[in-house]
Amino acid sequence: MDEINEITPEEVEELLGNERDVIIDVREDDEVAQGMIDGAKHIKLENIPHSLQELDEEKHYIMVCRSGRRSMMAAAFMDEHGYKVSSMAGGMLDWKGEVVV
Repeated sequence: MDEINEITPEEVEELLGNERDVIIDVREDDEVAQGMIDGAKHIKLENIPHSLQELDEEKHYIMVCRSGRRSMMAAAFMDEHGYKVSSMAGGMLDWKGEVVV
């Protein structure tokens, strides 16, 4: 496995709205209900393996969780399956941008 690229919350904020990068929030439903990054797709960590066929291999995925541990696990799994993927360092705890509920 390659080393997973970490991306800062500030870098993620700069990428919001472009067509190439897709943010995937892997947190649980109750966590997401408290707010998530606008435009992010919610796929719980446990559902990532079953959701790969729905994802475009040409896109770059940015995995997000509360603190960065689960997003790193999801990113490692996706990396093993050939996806271009990064993990947001520090997770939502370090996110200073806006969230939607």
